[in-house]
Amino acid sequence: MWNVVTDDVVLSSGGTVQRDVVRHPGAVAVIALDDDDHVVLVEQYRHPMMARMWEAPAGLRDVDGEPALVTAQRELAEEAGLQAERWTPLLELALTPGGSDEVISVFLAENLSACEIADFVPEGEEADIVVGRFPLHAVIEAVLAGRIRNATLACAVLAVGLRNQH
Repeated sequence: MWNVVTDDVVLSSGGTVQRDVVRHPGAVAVIALDDDDHVVLVEQYRHPMMARMWEAPAGLRDVDGEPALVTAQRELAEEAGLQAERWTPLLELALTPGGSDEVISVFLAENLSACEIADFVPEGEEADIVVGRFPLHAVIEAVLAGRIRNATLACAVLAVGLRNQH
């Protein structure tokens, strides 16, 4: 999934250092907001954290040339069984810029409806996904209380909350 490379970096002082960088294809995440201001989240096992975690539907940008929006639409359908009529770019996040070039594109999806994907069979962690809907204000409260620690979800729901205030 990831490729670690060592780069020679020329500093502004003229010196050089070596830095290991995790090269990453990028990712997308979706804040799916229904008509009742509930956020659709998925819970799945995340081995590095040794825990099941609630997060936004998301996935790698692992299809060459596929636009981020198309990847986001596919991930929402695969992970939550949903499609959306309205899509809005929300955030571009560099999650770990000290060690990785990963950028995650976050979209707001609204006007939701159920959908099915022909011939899609979830595998691995995706086969064990639980889908839930939670009031936006409750998700924001969970982020601020430290009960939700997924950085992408935290940034995205706080951004949606701020947008809704204006």
